[in-house]
Amino acid sequence: MRSIWNGAISFGLVSIPIKLVNATESHSISFRQIHTEDGGRIRYRKVCELEDREVTQSEIGKGYEDADGTIIPITDEDLAHLPLPTAKTIEIVAFVPAERIDPLQMDAAYYLAASGAPAAKPYTLLREALKRSHKVAIAKFALRGRERLGMLRVVDDVIVMHGLLWPDEVRAPEGVAPDTDVTVRDKELDLADALMDTLGEVDLTDLHDEYREAVEEVIAAKAAGEAPPEAPEPAHGGKVLDLMAALENSVRAAKESRGEEAQVRSLTSRPAPKQTDTKKSTSTAKKPTKKTATKKTTAKSTSQNTKKTATTKSTAKKTPAKKTTPSRKRSA
Repeated sequence: MRSIWNGAISFGLVSIPIKLVNATESHSISFRQIHTEDGGRIRYRKVCELEDREVTQSEIGKGYEDADGTIIPITDEDLAHLPLPTAKTIEIVAFVPAERIDPLQMDAAYYLAASGAPAAKPYTLLREALKRSHKVAIAKFALRGRERLGMLRVVDDVIVMHGLLWPDEVRAPEGVAPDTDVTVRDKELDLADALMDTLGEVDLTDLHDEYREAVEEVIAAKAAGEAPPEAPEPAHGGKVLDLMAALENSVRAAKESRGEEAQVRSLTSRPAPKQTDTKKSTSTAKKPTKKTATKKTTAKSTSQNTKKTATTKSTAKKTPAKKTTPSRKRSA
């Protein structure tokens, strides 16, 4: 690994010569911009506005634009002579418990390598002191044109420095949390805990970037003149209306994926549904469809005709039987 910065750790009056090495690397697939009509590369050319010509990298320097638009040239020599003790030194300013560091402040990570044999003893001293204290060191250092905040900790037998954002660079989470009052029941928390226990822990080394692998498959297929693989149809799940049921199903699915017995004790304790009585069935039929309405109208007229027929029978001596015939025809 190539060092990107050389300097020293200032630990009180102890100076530890070190080299800074990137501890992380990106495996993301990068794309080039192309002209879609002919596949030609799209390039950004650096052009001087005054001379209207392209310039080389060796001709490019730094400049600060003032409020009135004036450009003030700043050279590397100007920056190298900044009156800062951290220009070439990682200056430790305090030792604090690791839990004091907000993960929101965490930035890039670097390995600190001892530079030469004379640095081995003070390097090991600082490393062992960090281990025994169960603390991390807070330091200030300058890198890539600005002063930064850092945190030193031990990983295996190596001192690692995490770049930290300055506290005023972390935004306050105002207006992010839900602005409605929500009550979470103990039963829901119990199921959430059960789901967390079922999912358990994971070895982070087993996790990998599936998106990058899928992109690589697409690139390989197109390079070979083949059709790229198609994505499977996503499962169209309905809206989750019952949080308890969703949690229970999640626990059950997690158990099944681990090959465990998928028995989830229901914590909802819902009573058995009551049998629908005549009153409820009558009340639920207040909004019939057109077809149902027609049947009801027919049934109503039939009921009325039945009553009329019954009345006719009871007064058969007074009313002729012929008058009931038209009524039956209308009900039909």
